[in-house]
Amino acid sequence: MRKKPELLVPASSLEVLKVAVIYGADAVYIGGEAYGLRAKAKNFSEEEMREGILFAHKYGKKVYVTANIFAHNSDLQGVKEYFLRLKEIGPDALIIADPGIFTIAREILPDMEIHISTQANNTNYLTYRFWWQMGAKRVVAARELSMEEIRQIRENIPEEMEIEAFVHGAMCISYSGRCLLSNYFTGRDANQGACTHPCRWKYAVVEETRPGEYLPVYENERGTYIFNSKDLNMICHIKDLIEAGIDSFKIEGRMKTALYVACVARTYRKAIDDYLEDPRKYADNMDWYMEEISKCTYRQFTTGFFYGKPSEETQIYNSGTYEKEYTYLGIVEDVTKEGLAVLTQRNKFSVGDTLEIMKPEGANVKAVVRGILDGDGHSVESAPHPKQRLYVELDREVSPFDCLRQPVFAMD
Repeated sequence: MRKKPELLVPASSLEVLKVAVIYGADAVYIGGEAYGLRAKAKNFSEEEMREGILFAHKYGKKVYVTANIFAHNSDLQGVKEYFLRLKEIGPDALIIADPGIFTIAREILPDMEIHISTQANNTNYLTYRFWWQMGAKRVVAARELSMEEIRQIRENIPEEMEIEAFVHGAMCISYSGRCLLSNYFTGRDANQGACTHPCRWKYAVVEETRPGEYLPVYENERGTYIFNSKDLNMICHIKDLIEAGIDSFKIEGRMKTALYVACVARTYRKAIDDYLEDPRKYADNMDWYMEEISKCTYRQFTTGFFYGKPSEETQIYNSGTYEKEYTYLGIVEDVTKEGLAVLTQRNKFSVGDTLEIMKPEGANVKAVVRGILDGDGHSVESAPHPKQRLYVELDREVSPFDCLRQPVFAMD
């Protein structure tokens, strides 16, 4: 059996990075304020990068920084200056797609580990060998690859070279994420980090001589969201992923909430550990993994390209929205000497509500809200304002980094 695979989790902010580390990630990937493919994510200032890297290293975890845009001439000087600053900040690796940016990284950061982004269309073992010879440590598999193709790549590249693959999260309609729809419709370039996600929109057809007559686009009368894929979910296929030779299991979602990251990281952490401890234990816990992973927001599930070309069953034609079973209320930032949970509230809840405390080690504990104090110490009946700092009395003990969530049906 190959070495234990890395669990690589996204983070949109310093808070989410800390949650990812505490809930089981081996490594976290983040974006700086420039040159990453998630321009709408909050992203990290350089000071936040420093703090996040120190936090991760304290727990023996790694931090990778994305610089995976496809650069235009006007970007190159800025990339050089940015990499000089990253040299001093000291992430564990850079994730890069563009050969020009790769060249700059090798020049300015010769000792930095470089990972080649999925955006680079890495679909065969010769491409992997090419990047290895250029000095890359790891290549992220194109999402179009099957399990068998990844296994063949593993057999034809150096043993020390690492394969990273997405195992969970949103699927892009475009080839390796190289999308032009966003640029065409809105002028915002997906390959420069500004995707507007037009694949989630509802489409119609207009006949040239009948302007204003919108004919809905149907596919077998299912609906009009013809580009909208289900989300990838490989939690039930850990054995196959390991045996294919994948070194890093990557979770998609650099714009997701702390609740999403905590839920996915904790579930995959347990699944990986259970399988490596005893495959029978992993098989016995399969229902728990699926139950927990379904508590995240998601667009139904698919195994993507891993087991062959996706069929019409991998699309969602009648809706562009997420399934949502739980609402994120906040992460416990501290606990006062009186036992009150200190948190920055993310969604409304009230005194008397029943919540669920999600523990990093795997437990889910039901708790009733006994009281809420606002930032000035005044008692309030509910917390309707997002980002409000609160002191919450629960009928159960809490610890820092516990995640508070509430079943959606409890709010109806």
